[in-house]
Amino acid sequence: MERVEGAARWRILAVLLGVIFMSLIGVSIVNVALPSIQIGLDADQSDLQWVLSGYALTFGIILVAAGRAGDIVGRGGIFLVGVGIFTLASIAAGFAPDATWLNAARFVQGIGSGLVSPQAIGMIQQYFRGDERGRAFGYLGTVVGFSVAIGPVLGGFLIGAGGPDLGWRLTFLVNAPIGIIAIILGIRWFPKPLFRRPRQTAPTGTDRLTSWLWSLDPVGSVLLGLALLAILFPFMTSGGSALWWALLPTGIGLVWVWLRWETRCPRLGHTPMVDLDIFRTSSFANGAVIMTLYFTGMTSVWVLVALYVQDGQGKTAFESGLFGIPSALLSAYAAHWSGRRVNHYGRKIVIGGLFLALLGLFASIAVVLLHERFNVSVWWLVLSLSFIGLAQGAVISPNQTLTLAEVPLEYAGSSGAIMQTGQRVGTSVGIAMITAAVFASLARWSWSVAVVIGFGLISLVVLVALAMAFKDQRDRQKIAANSTGAEDGQPRTALVSDSHF
Repeated sequence: MERVEGAARWRILAVLLGVIFMSLIGVSIVNVALPSIQIGLDADQSDLQWVLSGYALTFGIILVAAGRAGDIVGRGGIFLVGVGIFTLASIAAGFAPDATWLNAARFVQGIGSGLVSPQAIGMIQQYFRGDERGRAFGYLGTVVGFSVAIGPVLGGFLIGAGGPDLGWRLTFLVNAPIGIIAIILGIRWFPKPLFRRPRQTAPTGTDRLTSWLWSLDPVGSVLLGLALLAILFPFMTSGGSALWWALLPTGIGLVWVWLRWETRCPRLGHTPMVDLDIFRTSSFANGAVIMTLYFTGMTSVWVLVALYVQDGQGKTAFESGLFGIPSALLSAYAAHWSGRRVNHYGRKIVIGGLFLALLGLFASIAVVLLHERFNVSVWWLVLSLSFIGLAQGAVISPNQTLTLAEVPLEYAGSSGAIMQTGQRVGTSVGIAMITAAVFASLARWSWSVAVVIGFGLISLVVLVALAMAFKDQRDRQKIAANSTGAEDGQPRTALVSDSHF
C-alpha cells in the first residue's frame, strides 16, 4: 500500500474533491438546461428523460465493478481514467448534433463518473485515519452541498450568456478545463505507480491477461451489472411499457445468482469482487441500510418541491431553484461541522440528523397546509427545507465515515461502491414510487394534499432509517461491552466509539 505523508494527503484530496464537484455540477446543471436542450436539438420527452436516466443507469451499473478494479489494480490510475472518460464525454455532449448523440455521450459520462466515485471514497479511506478521515469526508459533504447550491445558478448564467443555441452546450463544455487540470495534477501528485499488478493470480496455466481478468471477477461483475440494469430500468422508464416491470423479478433473481457466485468464487481459487463477509460487520451492514433508506426517501423531497412550486404554485424554474439554496449551503456547513466531530460523537450525529430530517418534513407539511387553508406564503418552505439541508450534512458524510470504519482497506473501493449502489437504487425506487403516489393523489385532491401525502410517505421511510440508526447504536454498545472482557482487561480500541451516547 502506498504511504502518503503530511500535506501530500490534502493535495490528493483537493484533486478528488475538484472532480467530485465537477461531476455533481454536471448533474445539477443538466436539470436546468433541459428546456434549452429540447429547443436546441428538437428533442422529445423521451429524449429528455434519457438525458437524465441514461447517465444514472450506467453510473449505477458500473459502481461496484469499478470499485473492485481500483482495489486490485490501483485507485489513482482508475480514477484518472474515469476523469478522462468523463471529460471526453462532456466535450462530445457539448458538440452533440442531435439528441441521440447527446444521450450516447451521457451514457459514457455515467461510465466515467462511475469509475471516479468509488475511487474517491477508497482513496479517502486509504490515505486518512482517525479524525482526519472524518474531516476529509466532511469536506466531501461540503463540496456536495456547494455543488447542489451553485449548479442551477451557474447553469442559468451559462445559458443566459450563451443564448438558446450555445448556452446548454456550455453546461457540458465547462467540465473540460476542470477535467484536464485534474488529470495533470493527479499525474503529478498521486502516488506512483498509478497502476499495480494484481497480487493474486488465476489458476495455474493461464496467461497474464487471463490472470488479471480473473482478479477482477468478470463473472461477478457481469452478473451484478445485469441485475442492477434489470432492477433500475423499469424505474427509469416512466410512461414506458408495463412489460418492463417483468425485469424487476429477473433482477432480484440475478442478485441471488450473484450472491451464490461470490460465495463460491473463493472455493474456485478466484478473488470475489465483493467479500461478502463484510456484511457480518454490523457497522457496515447497518450503515448501508441506513443510507439506502435515507436516499429512498429524502431525494424525492426536491422533486416534490419543484413540482409543487412550479406546477402547483405557478413559480418559474429560477424561483424554484431559490427554494433550495439556503438548504444546500446549510448542508455544506453541517457536513463540515459533522466531519470534525464524527469520531467523537459517532452515531449520535446521524441520529440527530435523521430527527432534523423529520422536523423539516413535518414543518414543510405545516407550511403547505397553512398555505392551502390560510394563504400563508409558500416561501416559508425556504425555512422548513433548511432543516432538511442540515439533516443532509449530518447524515450522509458522517454515516459514510462510520459505515466504512471497520471495512478492510483492500475492499475499501468496492465496499464504498456498494453503499453508493444502494443510494442509486434507493433514489430510483423512491422517486418512482413517491411521485407515482403524488400523481395518483392529484386525480382526487389538490396539489397541497398530494404533496402532503408525498412528504408523509418520505417521513415513514426516514422513520425506518432512524430505527436502523438506533439498532446500530445498540450493536456498537454490545460490541464495546463484550470487548471489555478482553485478555488485557481493557476495552478494545475502536476507530469510532459511541459508548457515551
